[in-house]
Amino acid sequence: MHFLIQLFRHLLAPAANKFLQALSDPKTTQKIVQQKIFNSFLSSEYGKSLDIQSLDDWYRIPIIDYDDLHNWLEQQDRNSFSLLTPEPILFCERTSGSRGAAKLIPYTKSLRRSFNQMFCIWAHDLITRGPSFSTGKTYFCISPSLGETDKRESAGIADDSDYLDGWLKYLMRPFWVSLPGLNRIRNVEEFKEKLCLALLVEEKLEIISIWSPTFFKVHLDYIQCHRERLRRQLGNRISVKRAQFLLEPAIPWTKLWSNLKLISCWDSAHAKGQANILRSLFPGVLVQGKGLLATEAPMTIPLIEALGCVPVLNEVFFEFEDEEQNIYQLHEVEIGAIYAIIISQKGGLYRYRIGDRVRVTHFYRNTPCLEFLGRDRATSDLVGEKLREEFVAEVLESLQLEGSFCQTLIPVTQPKEHYLLLLDGANESPDAIAKRLDAALMQSYHYRRSRHLGQLARARVLVSKQFPETHLNSQIQGGKKWGDIKHQVLATPKL
Repeated sequence: MHFLIQLFRHLLAPAANKFLQALSDPKTTQKIVQQKIFNSFLSSEYGKSLDIQSLDDWYRIPIIDYDDLHNWLEQQDRNSFSLLTPEPILFCERTSGSRGAAKLIPYTKSLRRSFNQMFCIWAHDLITRGPSFSTGKTYFCISPSLGETDKRESAGIADDSDYLDGWLKYLMRPFWVSLPGLNRIRNVEEFKEKLCLALLVEEKLEIISIWSPTFFKVHLDYIQCHRERLRRQLGNRISVKRAQFLLEPAIPWTKLWSNLKLISCWDSAHAKGQANILRSLFPGVLVQGKGLLATEAPMTIPLIEALGCVPVLNEVFFEFEDEEQNIYQLHEVEIGAIYAIIISQKGGLYRYRIGDRVRVTHFYRNTPCLEFLGRDRATSDLVGEKLREEFVAEVLESLQLEGSFCQTLIPVTQPKEHYLLLLDGANESPDAIAKRLDAALMQSYHYRRSRHLGQLARARVLVSKQFPETHLNSQIQGGKKWGDIKHQVLATPKL
């Protein structure tokens, strides 16, 4: 297996080396990508409708969001051919954003190749500079359909491997933890049981690649709660030594999976605290934050040497909007500045407002590294207090809420406007936490003013062990994939 891993690294080297060279000259690289995407735009029905002929007129292309494309996507679906790009549509994939209804994003061969390139670069970096892998056994996040019957919406991506090209999937197959009969699973409990059994069997598991840390923590809790039954079901498929770990009151996770070297998951904004809990449960394991990815496009990728996330600048054209609505290109952004991201990608989305905000942290090889801060305009404003997502995340982190994994602040209007903090566990009383929470929120001028004016009642706290499960189930019922569900630190209405 070690030989195969090194062979794999050799095969990925050309893509990785090309990307590293691109990072040294972001202006030129982005110009080339912009021209390729503009050529597709010109050949599309959407582009022809705007009567723009020259790249010099790029800024005449309107900045849009999903709702602006609604009519185009409906026509595209009815007529079964692409209107946004000259390329055929392979399938449509659901978005899984934390707010609002799920949406369908068209995928082309070129767009899927963008995700494939991102994976090649990431895998090469891990093999070259990361932990010393010996088995390569990997669990890629799998999202069950759970009864989805719409063929348009079930023909897309079932697990992370579906982002990859056929040749890469073939090479990776020996390393994957598989879950037979995935399409026949129709409820959450059945999925949890089968996935936990599959993971427990894999003694040589080295890599876990998921999206939300909550997804993995829910399964760890399931194993802990049902450890005796799972042990009986496993029988002689696991060693006697590992079976004994399942009998302990607090399962020693690093002993149960002693070969585990990497957990890849979200670790910024809303997921920062949850990722830190995984780090505490798996000391010695690299918990690496994922870059900024959306159903619409890969945007940033973590590189170990970069000490941060760099943009996928040779696949996606980036523009950045500041609070004064000034637009900048990648080579024009400044360290410390905060921007909303606008992308143009190879699936037919041009100057598309993705809805995420980033901060420029530093530069690597002349290219800015970007830190995800949260959703653009993710603000709760009951009476003028204007609480932003990143501020709430900082407040909750400062409270050091031990015993809690999931935390969401919810605006409440009855009997009087106030904020309710939902927790899945706590080591102190809800009232004590509420006092500290309210005092911390007072750091915000507008919140403090609203409290002093009597517009807002004091914040409250509710602790419920069922909170994570309830949240997951409600999101699944809304049509979102379990493995992709984002846990919200601040619940806000759809914009």
